[in-house]
Amino acid sequence: MPELAQIAGSFGHLLHEAGVPVTPERSARFATSVTLAEPQSLTDLYWLGRVNLITAHDQVDIYDRVFAQVFRGIVDMADFRGDSSHQAPASAAPTGERRPGDPERTGESNNNPRGSSATPGARDENEDGTEEASMIAAMSTDERLSNKDFAAVTEEELILIRKLIEQLPLVPPMRKGRRERTNTAGRRLDIRKTLRASYRTGGDPVKLVKRARVPRPRRIVFIADISGSMEPYARVYLHLARGGVLAIGAEAFVFATRLTRLTRALSITNPDIAYRKAASAAPDWSGGTRIGETLKRFINEYGRRGIARGAVLVIISDGWEIEDPALVRTSMERLSRLAHRIIWVNPRKAVASFEPLTGGMAAALPYVDTFVSGHSVQALEDVVRAIRSSAVDRAPKLEPTAKPIGLSHAQR
Repeated sequence: MPELAQIAGSFGHLLHEAGVPVTPERSARFATSVTLAEPQSLTDLYWLGRVNLITAHDQVDIYDRVFAQVFRGIVDMADFRGDSSHQAPASAAPTGERRPGDPERTGESNNNPRGSSATPGARDENEDGTEEASMIAAMSTDERLSNKDFAAVTEEELILIRKLIEQLPLVPPMRKGRRERTNTAGRRLDIRKTLRASYRTGGDPVKLVKRARVPRPRRIVFIADISGSMEPYARVYLHLARGGVLAIGAEAFVFATRLTRLTRALSITNPDIAYRKAASAAPDWSGGTRIGETLKRFINEYGRRGIARGAVLVIISDGWEIEDPALVRTSMERLSRLAHRIIWVNPRKAVASFEPLTGGMAAALPYVDTFVSGHSVQALEDVVRAIRSSAVDRAPKLEPTAKPIGLSHAQR
């Protein structure tokens, strides 16, 4: 079960995205009020949040919708049926129940019964712990999906997994910028601004203006394998790449037998249109895999022109190569000289007996800085953590420990 601070923070974040200017201080105040008041019903929780998180009457409708989104699956609606003196908010209860503060309803319409397909069955008056059981059940679903392999999820579970991925904080590593800006902690003296400031003190440079190089975020580049063996994972990482494109200006590429740039397609705000354009832009979806030729084309057409220079490359592939692995080794060697760090995500690494013996993987591994599995939401956190920690210097490369084994397409 999540901590109260996590629930309050997520609730405030969703309200902020929906248009209510909720600050971290208000979210903390909401969590404190819940701890002190110890609400016994959904109505109590509703009003605690409404008092602490919104500041204008026109924000009530937005608050009601987000409240329903967050707490409908956590709190059992059956707790507020029957003769209870507390009534659930309209936004968090099925059609027919009233919002706190509305006039009481004198009866129930046959066309609008209290309850729906999302409402649990009738609750025994002597039953205890229903609310706690509902909360644990909702959170256990997230925990189960967090550890489930992407290749084994259903379409319904994929939608829930995408919501979990949206909560992952994708933070790019920082680098020293080339330009200098005024900075009180800087070490270089800005003589021009210092002399200009001295005009106010009769030509005496009392105030020394200093400059420093401004940190800049490093570019993140996603290169995802969409061949047949990687298709279950590619659809998840396409969602992560779109989040990176929208949030931090990342670059997104996919490949099977050819390289396709999807940055422009994934930058569309509407997710359905974005994924539809991305699918139509990559005609080789679920095809074979030419890693070496793909990386060579990426370097020649994009990498040397600046996209890969000093960037963090995130390559998502299982390493199966239908052509000569020597081209993979040559391309990875060139990429290692261009990029700041290379992160390779291979879902097959999650298997305990995994050994990087396939031709492409064995050829690429000596030039990889971080090697992770990323086969589930929990493992995806390792990918996000590796991206965030890529500001450190690259470790020296090791010599290949296994001889690459070239596999034909039929052997895949």
